[in-house]
Amino acid sequence: MRTAPYIVALILSKILLATASFLSFTQKGNSKKASNQKPQSQYLKKIPLAMTTNNASLQISPKVEQQISNIEALIGTDAGGRGMKALIVPHDLHRAAKVFCSLPPKSAVLVLSGFPCCVDQTPPTETDGPPGAISLCRTALGLGHEVILETDECNEAVFRAAAECLPDIKFEIFPDEKKMTKADEERMKSLVENRCDLIISCERAGPAKDGICYTMRGIDMNAKGLIAPIHKIVEMSREIRPNVKYIAIGDGGNEMGMGKVIEAIRSSDIIQNGDKIGAVTVSDYLIAASVSNWGGYALSGAVCAIMNEKDESDEDWLSKLLPTEADEVELLDRCVKLGCRDGVSGLVEATVDGMPLETSMECLRNIRSAIEK
Repeated sequence: MRTAPYIVALILSKILLATASFLSFTQKGNSKKASNQKPQSQYLKKIPLAMTTNNASLQISPKVEQQISNIEALIGTDAGGRGMKALIVPHDLHRAAKVFCSLPPKSAVLVLSGFPCCVDQTPPTETDGPPGAISLCRTALGLGHEVILETDECNEAVFRAAAECLPDIKFEIFPDEKKMTKADEERMKSLVENRCDLIISCERAGPAKDGICYTMRGIDMNAKGLIAPIHKIVEMSREIRPNVKYIAIGDGGNEMGMGKVIEAIRSSDIIQNGDKIGAVTVSDYLIAASVSNWGGYALSGAVCAIMNEKDESDEDWLSKLLPTEADEVELLDRCVKLGCRDGVSGLVEATVDGMPLETSMECLRNIRSAIEK
């Protein structure tokens, strides 16, 4: 007959055995679960480098909202009569300016520009584009950011001349798409991976539905060997850095970023060849202007308006971020001396889209006045 102590010991041993089995099972389950999870370091690598402040949620006062609305109205008159009013996305100027002002300190801003529409000339560069792009570079530099300007080889000389007033601008020049090498592709990818917190295009030729970049007259610029595939920067960013925002500025429907309003371009009664020339790259924020340069001035001005309110220092943001009339006259003079032409008239002169220089200077003055009120 078994004694009581023996029975107690037997029961305890069974309890201990059951507990050990349970712990072993639990440990195996947790181990299997852990093996299905990515190590934390790998997970962190997937987080986009652009900070979550890079959005359009920045709060601004009704006064500044109105100032930016006034600027938006100034550039949206369709002064050239080309049907750009159909391309306006209301308040995208406000949203774009908020994103610009929300960038983390010392961010990297990519500015894409160049529209070689004077296809039979050397250089083929037009006067609409360089002033607006350099205005945006000035704004980004004034906010303390790194600026990298991307354009085609055929436009390089004009843009470098335009940028003489801002020696801190860095350049990345790319060849015609048929001459792009693997090294060029890697260089472009590296830009997106390592030096890209915001992308802005200003009067940048954009591919249509067939992949070709067309002039407003429907001339194929790719066939002329003038177009570098700079639009791929945006495509890469969508995959590699999805939090990076893309702001586009244009005036005709054939510029990068116009994919946001592609149906309006195709259905327009005023835009000729809209179905053929309409650019399909989609932007997060689209600033449509009578002249693309004016859109560049407008975004610079809108950023000034916000910084004047948000910054508590005595910084003169207007002087720091927005070019003066003298700046623009000198800039265009440098470009024209290199053979830059009016894209509408084809003449080597400091007119823009067939309009006298004074028309552009009046727009710049009015933008400045809208901020000062």
